[in-house]
Parts: sequence; C-alpha cells; structure tokens
Amino acid sequence: MKTSRYTEAQILAILRQAEGGVPVSELCREHGMSTATFYKWRAKYGGMDASLISQMKAMEDENRRLKRMYADLSMQADLLKEALGKSDRAISTPRDGRESGGAPQGQHCAGLQDLRGQRDLLSLQPEAEGRE
Repeated sequence: MKTSRYTEAQILAILRQAEGGVPVSELCREHGMSTATFYKWRAKYGGMDASLISQMKAMEDENRRLKRMYADLSMQADLLKEALGKSDRAISTPRDGRESGGAPQGQHCAGLQDLRGQRDLLSLQPEAEGRE
C-alpha cells in the first residue's frame, strides 16, 4: 500500500485551513498537491479529530489483517477440498475396460456388474434385512 507524504496531523491542519476560509486552489498550490487529493481527504477525514483518525487507522489495520487471515484459511480449505476430491474421484470413478483391452464398460470377464462406481449409492440405501 502506498504511504502518504502527509501525516494525519498535516492533513487535519490543511483541512482546518480550508474551513478557515483559505481557497482550496491556494492550499493545493502551497502544499504541492492536487485538488482531487484535497477533496478525497475532506471526504475521508472531514469532521474528525486526531483521536478518531488514529482509531480509524487501527481499525483499517485490523481489517487488513483479518482479510489476510480469511484469504489464507479459505485457500487452505480449497486445497483440502481439492486433495480430498482427487482421492475420492480416483476411488469412486468406474474404470473403462476398453483401456486395458478388457470387457466393455460396466462388465467384468465373469459378466458381473462393475460396482466400484456405485460405492456411495450402496452405502446410502437402507439395508433390506426385514423387508423380504
């Protein structure tokens, strides 16, 4: 983040001069800044005193720190999801027998259905012990 050439005390002094009746164009020329900078300062710091500015700066720093922590944690969560997703896909993806020159997809040489891809579906179905 770019640091300002002016301290908070200097900014407040410039804003107080403008409130005292000094023309903005003269203030900007005197301090070597643009009118856009002055109006940004007035929008941001207008009506504040030094203690409010220091509180605002402390809150901005804390906000920046918390955003960085959130970004780190969300990146870790995404990496874990990706790692778990890859291992889960490798286990549950049915294999095509044509790759190895074997039987068509979904069948083994013995003619049984390929249940590797159905692992999750089978575990979700209720057991049929007392139904039949």
